Amino acid sequence: MTSHPGSILLRLRGILRSLFMYYGGRGARRRMDGFYGRLLRKDDLCFDIGAHAGNRTLCFLRLGARVVALEPQPDFQGLLRLLLRFRPADERARVTLLAEAVGREAGMLELHISQATPTVTSGSRDFIEDTGAIASFDIVDWDRRIEVPQVTLDALVERHGMPDFIKLDIEGMELDALLGLSRLPRLLSFEFLAGRVDNALACLDRIGELGRTECNISRGEDLCFEWADWRPPEHVQSWLEARRGEDFSGDIYIRSI
Repeated sequence: MTSHPGSILLRLRGILRSLFMYYGGRGARRRMDGFYGRLLRKDDLCFDIGAHAGNRTLCFLRLGARVVALEPQPDFQGLLRLLLRFRPADERARVTLLAEAVGREAGMLELHISQATPTVTSGSRDFIEDTGAIASFDIVDWDRRIEVPQVTLDALVERHGMPDFIKLDIEGMELDALLGLSRLPRLLSFEFLAGRVDNALACLDRIGELGRTECNISRGEDLCFEWADWRPPEHVQSWLEARRGEDFSGDIYIRSI
């Protein structure tokens, strides 16, 4: 494995880019609280897998939830700890931060970090290869590698209890994470890329093996659902197929029934 510390200025630029992306929009906090406030209840347990800059972790805490937040990138683990220092004591008491990745088995993971665009840091070589054909990834350079500990979702459940909501935003490793989960929570979301539809379809297949569900979609950071009602997985599969190869991302939300 090769590794280098990278430019401090490059890493700082990457952090600022993420902060602007997730905190810079007008009314971003209000929209996020309103969106998740319709899904979560006070004292719900949330797993924020791929917490990154922490906007969803902080939202879940504001809504009264308990949060287990996993973020393996050292710079963003430090950022999360800094952000939480300025939160009320009752919120800090409801969060557990872990510097771990999630996959299908426990062990160590080689994490490919993009210092200038850290939102797309990934532990999946397939993800890195596949996104070479997506125009919006032309600027991405995975220029640093580190090893981080990896756990399974089942191990997190055993350690912290069954969550009410699992959020997966782990750049191509969503299927690996789901293969390490043996029971569905009440709610689950995972990120998808229209340019990598097969990965999203495989995730839906895996979820279907675990239980009966209904689904909805939120594009990008719009924080609104595609449909007024929840749809069967087959509807989402057809919707994804119709957008195969397009250049946008979003989240698929799963509700157990």
